[in-house]
Amino acid sequence: MQPTRTEGPDYYHKVVDCQWACPAHTPVPEYIRLIADGRYDDAYMINWKSNVFPGVLGRTCDRPCEPACRRGRVEEEPVAICRLKRVAADNKSDVGPLMPPVAAKRNGKRVALVGAGPASLTVARDLAPLGYELVLFDGEPRSGGMIRSQIPRFRLPEEVIDEEVGYVTRLGGVDLRLGQRIESLKGLLSEGFDAVFVGSGAPRGRDLDIPGRKEAAANVHIGIDWLSSVSFGHIEKIGRRVIVLGGGNTAMDCCRTSRRLGGQEVKVVVRSGFEEMKASPWEKEDAIHEDIPILNYRVPKAFTHENGRLTGVTFEIVRAEYDEKGRRNLVPSGEPDEHHECDDVLVAVGQENAFPWIERDIGLEFDRWDMPQVDPVTFESTRKGVFFGGDAAFGPKNIIWAVAHGHDAAVSIHRHCMGEDVHDRPPPGFSLVSQKMGIHEWSYDNDISLEHRHRVPMLDKAEALKNVRVEVELGFDSRLGYAEAQRCLNCDVQTVFTDNLCIECDACVDICPVDCITFTEDGEEADLRSRLKAPALNLDQDLLVSGALATGRVMVKDEDVCLHCGLCAERCPTGAWDMQRFTLEMTHADQMGGAA
Repeated sequence: MQPTRTEGPDYYHKVVDCQWACPAHTPVPEYIRLIADGRYDDAYMINWKSNVFPGVLGRTCDRPCEPACRRGRVEEEPVAICRLKRVAADNKSDVGPLMPPVAAKRNGKRVALVGAGPASLTVARDLAPLGYELVLFDGEPRSGGMIRSQIPRFRLPEEVIDEEVGYVTRLGGVDLRLGQRIESLKGLLSEGFDAVFVGSGAPRGRDLDIPGRKEAAANVHIGIDWLSSVSFGHIEKIGRRVIVLGGGNTAMDCCRTSRRLGGQEVKVVVRSGFEEMKASPWEKEDAIHEDIPILNYRVPKAFTHENGRLTGVTFEIVRAEYDEKGRRNLVPSGEPDEHHECDDVLVAVGQENAFPWIERDIGLEFDRWDMPQVDPVTFESTRKGVFFGGDAAFGPKNIIWAVAHGHDAAVSIHRHCMGEDVHDRPPPGFSLVSQKMGIHEWSYDNDISLEHRHRVPMLDKAEALKNVRVEVELGFDSRLGYAEAQRCLNCDVQTVFTDNLCIECDACVDICPVDCITFTEDGEEADLRSRLKAPALNLDQDLLVSGALATGRVMVKDEDVCLHCGLCAERCPTGAWDMQRFTLEMTHADQMGGAA
């Protein structure tokens, strides 16, 4: 193999698996070290820079970072990365003075933001310090979008939303026009904005067109609309027997909310198997903990009703079959249909985008699914100067993806408004800095904690089910937060190898606790992977391959299983190994300068 190229940011970025997996590329190990050091303000601001809503995401993120966590390769549970984000948010002091100052002057550019959700707020967060005039429209009376309307208060308190949305809206230059729904994009464009960003989400829940739907309509509710009505105080109770249809996170929110509004017999019914449900594993666990059964492989056939009143749902029982390509099909099991009595049904079988307010004659093209055609890099539509992000761009995902879209769209909007090519994307910056403080001493704690993942304390179930607005998760206190932070393996502190300093003594090989270092004859990658001291089976993780050493051999390190413990660097007699902290600086619009 050719020696591994590590000149750009991507190689070492990919080794920090949690940061690589995060859509916003939050520097996870860095803020976790700061939490362990009690520097909560600094940890919060590192998060705020990349993901904008640390307190919100510390409670609600879909956690793509955690399955990638290196800790999960050496024991069963990854580091509780998401809940540590909340530790920084809960323990910080007043961070207002640390926020970007209001721009000293306006740059003369006006940008309209449609929808006051996480994508639009991220665009505002990046453009406001550059002197833009930002007009933020939303049909609801309060900002936050789906953060406020669809996530129940027992998961996300109102005051957390108010605080973190407020940090953005107080940056200066943000004109909030709440309760003002945009009914025509053509009309908005006629107002002379320099750019328009659409972050209106996926506001329409899918319905079920099955027999009895119209007759039982009074007690069959669309899940996201129902959750919104609960959040804004329009609905305060539900029937005693409730069926929730669907297997995603919205369904989990619906069933848990129902338990708090009077539902005594609440069940979730799903067409797929339990493992195939789209809901996050922890969301399913929380529902089951609150005595909500989940019934799988049942497809709704009809709503039953009597004298205009819903009486129940009839289900066909199915089973999964897989073809030669592994594709799943649900086929009738042959068992008799089941009828489940209920008083109310909540339909949470997916969400759709709805753009009736976007005219089809303004140069903005839609695809066959009636979604706008959006460039996945620049987030610009086929209408120059009109950008999309969040669920409005590529369909429903989650908050952290909306934030990532907002950052990238803000770069494009800034370049567009400055008359530059939106496709010219400034690369992220990075640095590697040695952590050596002496021959065998590092500027970070490299001891590997032997503790297992700590459970987040929860409110007593009986108390939790009494009130839909009482938060269930209590969060880590500072003691538990410190203990959980110590489980981080400091993956951003990289093992950096210098060929010409190596004397091939194999001391690093002897001391490595996971056998990830091998000195061997060179070869093709597949051959090398099979000849290492521990075969490198994960093809998604790169090998660190040196140039030819004095004996003609090469050093090969499997990045997949390395613990970043630093023992190789401590043991090396010549300093061929060093532990160097990798810092990635993602390109955001607010770092690019704003004078027109």
